Amino acid sequence: MNKTRIYHNPRCSKSRETLALLEKQQQSIEIIEYLKTPPTPAELTQLLQQLGMRPRDLLRKKESLYRELQLDDETLSDQAVIDAMCANPKLIERPIVVKANKAALGRPPEAVLNIL
Repeated sequence: MNKTRIYHNPRCSKSRETLALLEKQQQSIEIIEYLKTPPTPAELTQLLQQLGMRPRDLLRKKESLYRELQLDDETLSDQAVIDAMCANPKLIERPIVVKANKAALGRPPEAVLNIL
């Protein structure tokens, strides 16, 4: 049985709710605290492909860093946005759950049930 991976922030209520939901589903879970261990640009690119999202779709636009780094600049390339997210992982929307080759954003937490 392959593990269900969660990119988790223990301080986030949605992340905690999603983790509890996975535990209730009796999933074998690998927890990645992405603020301590950020994804590499290659890993984040793969996650985005699995999610079917563009980098901008996964940005936390309410973070002050979003404005400070001027990530609202539409001329920035996808790679520039990915690099900014990897260098500043709190810009990455959470939680992300990966099972096999599928991924889902746990907003709301029940959204991850589709990939289990």
